Amino acid sequence: MAVAVNSQLNPLENAERQFSEAAARLKLDAGIMELLKRPRRATIQWLPVAMDDGTIRMFEGFRVQHNIARGPAKGGIRFHPDVSLEEVSALASWMTWKCAVADIPFGGGKGGIKVDPTKLSRTELEKLTRRYAADLSDLFGPESDVPAPDVNTGEREMAWIADTYSMHERRTELAVVTGKPLEVGGSQGRREATGRGVMICVEQMCKHLNMPLKGARVAVQGFGNVGSVSADLLARECGAKIVAVSDVTGALYNEDGLDIPALIAYAASHKKGIAGFPGGKPLTTSIIEYDCDILVPAALENQITSDNANSVKAKIVAEGANGPTTPDADKLLEAKGIHVIPDILCNAGGVTVSYFEWVQNRMGFYWQEAEVNTRLREKMVKAFGDVIAMKAKTDAESTVSLRIAAYMVAIQRVLRVHELRGMYS
Repeated sequence: MAVAVNSQLNPLENAERQFSEAAARLKLDAGIMELLKRPRRATIQWLPVAMDDGTIRMFEGFRVQHNIARGPAKGGIRFHPDVSLEEVSALASWMTWKCAVADIPFGGGKGGIKVDPTKLSRTELEKLTRRYAADLSDLFGPESDVPAPDVNTGEREMAWIADTYSMHERRTELAVVTGKPLEVGGSQGRREATGRGVMICVEQMCKHLNMPLKGARVAVQGFGNVGSVSADLLARECGAKIVAVSDVTGALYNEDGLDIPALIAYAASHKKGIAGFPGGKPLTTSIIEYDCDILVPAALENQITSDNANSVKAKIVAEGANGPTTPDADKLLEAKGIHVIPDILCNAGGVTVSYFEWVQNRMGFYWQEAEVNTRLREKMVKAFGDVIAMKAKTDAESTVSLRIAAYMVAIQRVLRVHELRGMYS
């Protein structure tokens, strides 16, 4: 008996629906829509690894380059048991539009390996990462495809990739990957960049709505890098009150506000997440439905769907994750008057500082963190303003969401480069 599949949870289908709605608003013809929608290249790798017990195990890897008209493909590598070609293809397309919204000279790419990294030893994980990098060394490069961290990868894995690529090239090439340790050519402010970008977008949205951010009640789903940094900065720099937080181990709430630095320290020391933190009470209901002013979904895709969108109580949804809201849910949130800061804008801080890291690697001169943060703020504020301006312009004809306005900004920028470059055929 066939198992019914919930199509709204298909990330590639969702990405294409979002693109198609914006493209229709721009009145693009069918051929141009296909050109901009389809990935230029998708690869599948089978990666053999000699395990610690002497056995050989095969792992499935993926890399998709969606569009490189504006520059090298840019996008992270995730290690997760649910990674698929469809998911990576969707994420690659989102990267194209994210880079264009932020107006940085990259195209979109994404990669992943179908693996649970917690089940591998450090040695096995290094072998797998290096094999993946070696197999894709003909694609990777500072001028062609520049990976970065994503779910379950970080500075360590990026250092391994930089070293593997450099060994194959017989020279040290740091600009092949971003999100590296500072000692290996990383950038100041890179680790906090995505969360800082979320904070800046929330600031801008509150200003746009004339809504006070100081004292605003915030719930954060996902307490990894993006969620924890977003929570810390919103509380510390903006005076917001973080009243609920969740991760894979559970969820906590405290109506008086959680002590975020203490929670970060607790999660780091326990290495198992936030469960058991004494400064909060266990939350037994979905954090998506928690009564708050601002909701930051910073976990995985498809967290807000048509099944729970009507239960969202937040006034603002700031998408720290990629694709956390399905297109069906978008319509329901819009009907409720909830303001969604779309992922391709809200979490573009990470790729923006990745661009800064790439620039610094290529010129061999490194900026202080204050300069990185200043440049990031300028980029994010400009991007937010561009999207608001597009929405205002389009609303004169018919109302669009911020997500569709962001896509319209991005599509116009990518299309303009295609028009100027012409078509090689």
